[in-house]
Amino acid sequence: MLSAFLPPNFDARRPVALIAGRGHYPLFTANAIRAAGVPLRLIAIEEETMPELFHSVPAAERIEVNAGQLGKMLGALRDFGAGYAIMAGQVKPKRLFHGLTPDLKAAQILFSLKRRNAETIFGAIAAEIEKLGLTLLDARAFIDAHLAHVGPMTGKKLPVDREYLDHGIHIAREIARLDIGQGCVVRKGTVLAVEAFEGTDEMLRRAGTFKTDETLFVKVVKEKQDFRFDVPVFGLRTLETMREAGLAAAALEAGKVIVLDKPAVLAQAKTWGISLYGF
Repeated sequence: MLSAFLPPNFDARRPVALIAGRGHYPLFTANAIRAAGVPLRLIAIEEETMPELFHSVPAAERIEVNAGQLGKMLGALRDFGAGYAIMAGQVKPKRLFHGLTPDLKAAQILFSLKRRNAETIFGAIAAEIEKLGLTLLDARAFIDAHLAHVGPMTGKKLPVDREYLDHGIHIAREIARLDIGQGCVVRKGTVLAVEAFEGTDEMLRRAGTFKTDETLFVKVVKEKQDFRFDVPVFGLRTLETMREAGLAAAALEAGKVIVLDKPAVLAQAKTWGISLYGF
């Protein structure tokens, strides 16, 4: 089986178009698609997609678009003859329509939305992609091996009592339910920080300004998470921020949070004495 997150009728002969944002996540996805023997096409976002990824794809099978050029992106999907599309890597919603000149299609979507946030913007883009007859895949597809798994992932017991873990999970899920963020930092039943618009790293730095013994960073997904374009990622940068902030434990929702470059992250966590636990 290529991936547990592919549709049952997935046709491995049809190209998958990767819409690639920033960071290493799209590169891991591209490599996994190629390793599975599935044809790859690339839609790179200007000033976002890693040059290493862009140049790894033949010129005839890639295109670079401005973040506001939704019409051009949809045209490329059609021209590529792709059967599927997959989104990987961050492109901040404000970058799609602020500080850029959106094309007509992007402007139409923007002005049709009563609420403009990541979920509504990317949800509208997903609908446009599927109008072309493509299936927009779960963003975890092909990278099953890089997901958090249940239990101690770094080989050592979580240095936090179960009741404090349960408290952290409860707070994180409530924050996610209210669409504020998807993580929090707790200590002995007290909430030190919650994730909001500033992102995970800034939340971790704020939490590090308090007493950090027995603190726990918890990362979850929303109850009705749309995994086609919104998957939480825990990577080396987050791990490094935890170390700088003096936070020594993280609990990640298993099967749902991506641990990007999982072998490297787990090895580094062990070296730094940071406990990673999947629930």
